[in-house]
Amino acid sequence: MHGNNDESVVRVMNLILLGAPGSGKGTHAEFISESLGIPQISTGNILREAVKNGTESGLKAKSIMEAGGLVPDEIVIGVLKDRIAGADCKDGYILDGFPRNVAQAKALEEMGITIDRVINIEVPDEKIRQRLSGRRVCEGCGASYHVEYKPTKKDGVCDKCGGAAVLRKDDAPETVIERLKTYHELTSPLIEFYENKGKLHKVTGQEDVGDTKKLVLDAINA
Repeated sequence: MHGNNDESVVRVMNLILLGAPGSGKGTHAEFISESLGIPQISTGNILREAVKNGTESGLKAKSIMEAGGLVPDEIVIGVLKDRIAGADCKDGYILDGFPRNVAQAKALEEMGITIDRVINIEVPDEKIRQRLSGRRVCEGCGASYHVEYKPTKKDGVCDKCGGAAVLRKDDAPETVIERLKTYHELTSPLIEFYENKGKLHKVTGQEDVGDTKKLVLDAINA
C-alpha cells in the first residue's frame, strides 16, 4: 500500500496491532480506526456482542464464560470470523488484542482469515512500568490520570467528579512485572512468526503520542 501526494491511504488493509500492556496499543488502535475508517475489533467486545445477539458461537461462549472458564480459540475465532464478515469490514479492519500467541495466529490462517500487515509498538519495559505505576483511575467516573504526566489538581481526587483517583491493582508495580513477563513469553514467538512471513513492521513508541501515531501511519503506508 502506498501513499499518494497528500499521504492518504490508497488501499486499506487487514491489520493486527501488537504491543505490551501500557504501550498505548488501545489508543493507537482507536486512532487507526478513525483515520482509516475501518473498525477496531477487540475479541472481548465481539464475544460480549455475540453473547448478546445469541449467535451459535455466542451461545457456546456464554456457557463457558458463565462457568468462569477461558473461551477456546476455535470459538473465539468463529466469533471473529462472523464479525469480519460484516459490511463495515469490507474495506479492512484492525485486530486489537488477538492473536495473543502463535497457535491463535495459525488458527486464523487455517480459517482463511488473511492478515496483510502486523504493527508492533515497542516500548521498553522500564518505561511501561513507569507509565502504569504512575497511572491513577477514578473509581467514580473512570477518568484516567498520571502522577507525573497528567496529575489531578488535588492529590487522589478526580478533577471531573470528585471521586477517588486510585492506583488499580493491575497497575501495581509487582502486577505490571508479571503482566509484562506473560506478554513476552506468549508474544515474542508471535512477533517472530509474523516477521518470518515478512508482515511485521516495528514502531518505536515515542514520548509524544502524536509522534507515535505518525510512525504507525508511516508503517501502514510503507
